[in-house]
Amino acid sequence: MNYEEAVNYIEEIPKFTKKTSLDHTRRLLERLGHPEQGMKIIHVAGTNGKGSVCSFLNSMFMEGGYTCGLFTSPHLVKINERFLINNRMTDDETFLEAFLQVRAAAAAAMEEGDTHPTYFETLFLMGMLIFRKMQVDFVILETGMGGRLDATNVVEKPLACIITSISRDHTEYLGDTIRQIAGEKAGIIKPGVPVIYDGHNPEASAVIQARAEELGSPAYALTENMYQRIRTDKNGIRFRFGCGGEETELQISSIAEYQMMNASLAFFTMKKLSKLHGIGEETLICGIRGAVWPCRMETVMDGVIIDGAHNEDGVAQFIHTAVHFQREHQITVLFSAVADKHYPDMIREIVNGIRPEKVVVTEIQGYRRVPAEELAGLFREAGCREVFLEKSVGPAFEKACRLKGDGMLFCVGSLYLAGELKEWIYKHNKEAEAC
Repeated sequence: MNYEEAVNYIEEIPKFTKKTSLDHTRRLLERLGHPEQGMKIIHVAGTNGKGSVCSFLNSMFMEGGYTCGLFTSPHLVKINERFLINNRMTDDETFLEAFLQVRAAAAAAMEEGDTHPTYFETLFLMGMLIFRKMQVDFVILETGMGGRLDATNVVEKPLACIITSISRDHTEYLGDTIRQIAGEKAGIIKPGVPVIYDGHNPEASAVIQARAEELGSPAYALTENMYQRIRTDKNGIRFRFGCGGEETELQISSIAEYQMMNASLAFFTMKKLSKLHGIGEETLICGIRGAVWPCRMETVMDGVIIDGAHNEDGVAQFIHTAVHFQREHQITVLFSAVADKHYPDMIREIVNGIRPEKVVVTEIQGYRRVPAEELAGLFREAGCREVFLEKSVGPAFEKACRLKGDGMLFCVGSLYLAGELKEWIYKHNKEAEAC
């Protein structure tokens, strides 16, 4: 089996598996020689901001001279992106080697009556094998969905647990209320392991705090009064972070205000773990400043920004930033969504929040796509007069770029849309270079 065949096999997994238990994951880890044991892991859960927090942590460890493995999802262009080592995705050979080991373990398990690992479970197992092979110093482990039942939750003794902002998402799996969803996210907390969490939502905070107390885990809430913006310019945001009577000035490269919270969560965590990593504060500051996370208010072309906001809270944060451009620029929106999101609410928020002059809707690939006709109808119902429909992402992007003129184009609604756009832009640029 070659690399392409392995990727195709993995992508077909959802068609013949169902959700498994954590015991199932543990059994497979045992067959693989428990690669996760002995790793220094930071475990990250939450609804929004997980990827950004992971990126800030990763950057600080790298700045401190450590080798850091980052397991994250989803990928934007290539599946190897899910396994980053010092910001470089794993090579195809290492990917294939890990896959073949997991497939062999799964085959042996199924011969004894066990079930095939799920898509995410397969990737998690591969990640543990890859990080063991590469002998990384630290691992940053992002949950896929939820926390309590997530495959990553087999890790028994992480260095710390982080819970980012919590809002309604994946309600069919995690519950309809903030309390229920927070309970699922708090499921990653381990006895005696410190948890650092977003304390902005009182209902979510109460659930996390109660779970931490139950397990005897030190809990540290990040509250709004702990960070304060100094100024924003084209290079990003400067802000103050304060805790325990100490203040530190930080800078992020993003213009999105919500990234102050994500950077603060990561910095707060590293301060709490300072005795374990020994990285000085100035180095941590440099790490925060140098962190980049693709498709989070990322400028990809002049006047064109891609943001991976894909739920109501994420869209609200997107609007909070985008509205500043509305004062000086005509705004065009390119939008798509997946079927298991609350996309009608997202659309209403976008229309009411930034009043786009023009909207282009499209469809992502795969079984979770929402028909472009349905999305267009929702934008019209919300009050948009100029709504255009292009079912393919590439032509939709080209149309949206033409329509924006001298204004701003925001591409939003799904990380899958963001990934397909990044791939299209990459291929388009390569073709242009060839000419």
